[in-house]
Amino acid sequence: MQPLSRTTRIVGALWLAVTLAVMAQGFREAIFLTPADAAQGDVGRIFYYHVPIAMLSLLFPYVNFAASLAFLFWRTRNPLRALTSDALALASAEVTIAYTSICLITGSIWGRAAWGIWWTWDERLTSELILCLIYIAYVMLRRFSATGQTQTLAAVLSVFAAVDVPIVYMSIRWWRTQHPAPVFGGGPDSGMDKSMLPAFFWNLATWTLWGLFLLTARFLLERRNQMTEQDEALRAIEASLEISQ
Repeated sequence: MQPLSRTTRIVGALWLAVTLAVMAQGFREAIFLTPADAAQGDVGRIFYYHVPIAMLSLLFPYVNFAASLAFLFWRTRNPLRALTSDALALASAEVTIAYTSICLITGSIWGRAAWGIWWTWDERLTSELILCLIYIAYVMLRRFSATGQTQTLAAVLSVFAAVDVPIVYMSIRWWRTQHPAPVFGGGPDSGMDKSMLPAFFWNLATWTLWGLFLLTARFLLERRNQMTEQDEALRAIEASLEISQ
């Protein structure tokens, strides 16, 4: 397996350092500087983590969807580009699982404090859970399918996930749900107090940087795996030709 270049390692280390610094500032803003919510008290501070992560959990599926479409387009035209697209699709699927899982966990913690229950089959919660399960199925298909069309089948599965994303987003507008109303664009009473904005945007930046770091790291790892598999396949072909001669 080929090592990463020195430039890649330096950029990755700097990106991680910046991410951790922003994360520390976001934690400071959310936990120590922003006043407690007037209605919910300190439990309301989970908002600064749950909402940015929930927003990003609906963004990474479209990275997966775009990469999957690119794979389907390039698979017969340019196999090398197709492999690159496929690596990005797999990386974004795994990041989506992480973000949807954290979204569901933080939402359940808040729900236990606010509603007295860990879970309810609310339309928003259920559609987010379905999104998470679709991507778990996506990764399991990639890991365990024996068919030669695994990547193509996974790309088709990403279409179903892309359809579920707007359902998740619009669920609290289409149905009368137990989930709180939209924070932004939810009507005259939506939005946040100005004192909450620094903590929210610092944590939005934190989880965006962290997600992109994970996405890039996983993409590079998958590309290395692909190149290793190609090298092994070429060596096997060369060995078989030598034996036949």
